[in-house]
Amino acid sequence: MYDDDLSASSDDGTFVPFTDILFNVLLGFAVMVFISFSLIHPTAKTGAVDLKAEFLITMTWPDNDPDDMDLYVQDPAGNIVWYHSKEAGLMTLDRDDRGDYRNTITVNGQTIRNPLRQEIVMLRGIIPGEYVVNGNEFLATSAKKIPVSVKVEKLNPTASVVYYGTQEFDHKGQEETYVRFTLDSQGKVTDVATQPFKSLTRAVRTPKAGNGPK
Repeated sequence: MYDDDLSASSDDGTFVPFTDILFNVLLGFAVMVFISFSLIHPTAKTGAVDLKAEFLITMTWPDNDPDDMDLYVQDPAGNIVWYHSKEAGLMTLDRDDRGDYRNTITVNGQTIRNPLRQEIVMLRGIIPGEYVVNGNEFLATSAKKIPVSVKVEKLNPTASVVYYGTQEFDHKGQEETYVRFTLDSQGKVTDVATQPFKSLTRAVRTPKAGNGPK
């Protein structure tokens, strides 16, 4: 009877076996370790590229082409970004691609050539008004026609194509206006036009601070 009373008093639902306590402690420790490693090594966002820009303007022409094409962009304040002025207003030219000129590097005695033909302008802020995007053939190695494409992308809040077009160039000094697009104060595109032509190569050679050749 004594044994029965002891069993009854021990089986009241409040007794927790030692193994259960140990399991809970180990589980809590494992969770804390997982959280710690998550903070040390945050999960990478696949394909996410933070450009810190509002618009991206890209000009491309055939890979390995020897000709030198140049991208010009004018903002509403009259600032023009081009190879002699890679920063103008809130715009920056990523790289002046000069075709085959200085387009190779030598590593361990082996010459490596960059086949990509591309120039990029970023708009890092919004000035309301009209933007003009031109292409110019600075150097032509032959009279053949070269297809040159320009794409204008709005990056925020999500990426979208504002304009895409291709024009052919066949001689040195040829200049074409691709697109004239207008932004409001919030960066919304309110108008897109491909005419009329406006020379930006002529504009940069007029006496104006920040635009003339250095």
